[in-house]
Amino acid sequence: MAKQRRRPTRRRDKRGGPGSSRRKPCPFCRDKIDQVDYKDITTLRKFVSERGKIRSRRISGACRRHQNQIARAVRRARELALLPYVAEAANERPGGRRDRDRDREDR
Repeated sequence: MAKQRRRPTRRRDKRGGPGSSRRKPCPFCRDKIDQVDYKDITTLRKFVSERGKIRSRRISGACRRHQNQIARAVRRARELALLPYVAEAANERPGGRRDRDRDREDR
C-alpha cells in the first residue's frame, strides 16, 4: 500500500486591503422590514442613481430578496409618476448627437 501524503492546510492571509472588509448588512433586514413599499419615495431614492438607474446589489448593500423588491417598487413608483424614469438633463455632454448631425450636413 502506498503511503498517502498529507498536504499542509493553507490559511488565507489576513490582509487589510480594500476588499477585505465585511459586507454591510441589508438595510431592510437590519431594520426588520419585511416588504419594500413603493410609496416610500425617500427610501427608494437612496437606491436610485442621479441619472435614474436602479443601483446594483453590490452598491446598494441589499440582500437578494430585498433587491428584487426594491427593483419592483421603483418600477411601480415610476409607473405611478412618483419617481422619474430618467434624471432631468441639466447639461448635456459634449460630443452627443448634435455633433454627428453636423458632420452629416457637411457631406
